[in-house]
Amino acid sequence: MSTTITGVVTNGVVVPSAPLPEGAKVEVTVVVSAKPAPGPRGVPAAQVSGIAARDGTPPDDETVKRWIQDRRAEKYG
Repeated sequence: MSTTITGVVTNGVVVPSAPLPEGAKVEVTVVVSAKPAPGPRGVPAAQVSGIAARDGTPPDDETVKRWIQDRRAEKYG
């Protein structure tokens, strides 16, 4: 009979997540994560606060709509 017990390696020593029976024969399979740890995402907070810290009044709805139309024309022709 076999039982699967997970664990981690700490300072080169396998530390099981549950106690192992005394005298048990073990086989260790190292599981390597396929994905690296994610890095920072998105826009840095300093850059966002710089965008939001504008002088003057915000653009009106018509100006924003025109910007969107212009951008769509650039992107899709």
